[in-house]
Amino acid sequence: MEQKIHQGRNVKRFREMLGIKQEALAYDLGEDWTQKKISILEQKDIIEENLLKQISNSLKIPVEAFQNFDEEQAVNVIANTFNNNDSAIGFVINNYNPLEKIIQLHEEKIALYERMLKEKDEMMTRLEKLINK
Repeated sequence: MEQKIHQGRNVKRFREMLGIKQEALAYDLGEDWTQKKISILEQKDIIEENLLKQISNSLKIPVEAFQNFDEEQAVNVIANTFNNNDSAIGFVINNYNPLEKIIQLHEEKIALYERMLKEKDEMMTRLEKLINK
């Protein structure tokens, strides 16, 4: 059976879901990356594993999501669920939709940013007091 999972398209799908532009991902991956290179990467069926790991770290999405998410298969399973009335939706969610994990990671990231901003504000206040003395 041929592999229908298109890893590049999955990278694009998750990147867009997170509202991250190609330029931002390129910047995150390092100085030898450009928006154009990301665009080419997202057209590739298969992406080498070490690169997938870097993208995974950048987007905070499990490598398996890029390797296993097959939209057509997920749609078929959901369609069959309505016909068979079984628990196939759990199968789709567990295997193809690491959304809860993604949301949790992004909530943690937001909390970290908020703490950093609070610390920056406190530092600015202390600096202003020092300057005004």
